[in-house]
Amino acid sequence: MKQNPVISIITPAYNAETFIGETIHSVLAQTYPHWEMMIVDDQSTDGTIEVVKRMQEKDTRIRLVELKENSGSAVARNTAMENAKGRYLAFLDSDDRWMPEKLERQLVFMQERDVAFSFTKYVRTLEDGTETNAVTNAPATVGYEDLMKRSVIGCLTVMLDREKIGHVEMVNIRTRQDYALWLNLTKRGFLAYGIPEVLAKYRVVENSISSNKWKAAKRNWYVFRHIEKQSVWKSMWYFSHYAVLSIRDMIKYKMAS
Repeated sequence: MKQNPVISIITPAYNAETFIGETIHSVLAQTYPHWEMMIVDDQSTDGTIEVVKRMQEKDTRIRLVELKENSGSAVARNTAMENAKGRYLAFLDSDDRWMPEKLERQLVFMQERDVAFSFTKYVRTLEDGTETNAVTNAPATVGYEDLMKRSVIGCLTVMLDREKIGHVEMVNIRTRQDYALWLNLTKRGFLAYGIPEVLAKYRVVENSISSNKWKAAKRNWYVFRHIEKQSVWKSMWYFSHYAVLSIRDMIKYKMAS
């Protein structure tokens, strides 16, 4: 490995008591040791903070920031990024997990190819953590037009090099702020490079914001029209690709589960 830079892990948390311990353990198990985990609590009403503080006592690389009011995951992620010290940013939500080699393999990939933006494959799991056969694709490269037609980048797999990209901030919308960021970066000319390995586990939680496909579709439309400022007709063109591919993916997931 050329260097041993610090990787800042960005983790928003809200009422995550049930799963956040497993999430943190997957970070503690990383073969690459030079990381900090920025957990930003969005005014949880359960025992999330207590779980994090207990684990902080065992490892000082875990850092906790508590928001003064419930503000949503975009604000939580932006707060984490503002306080992050690392050159690299990696994203991990409070109910997802990584494979032990995730950070090490991804950092080597980015350093060897001198790239600023990468992502990996991931496997979907049931709420209880049971793995399914539903594994995402990771195309070799993904550009702006590709992303507008299909969001193939899982937030839990992304790593960014801030030295190359500069300031990173997510637009303050309730969901799909990560998708909007990937679009912004690719529009600026940063291709996303896919690593064809399953290095993360995405937990499908019933009744979560991301699991509601109808709401997700409406929010994609919002991104097309109001964030990307596309015309109605062009938005419809992109949305038709999104809808067809989303239905296909949903059928594949149901079969794999």
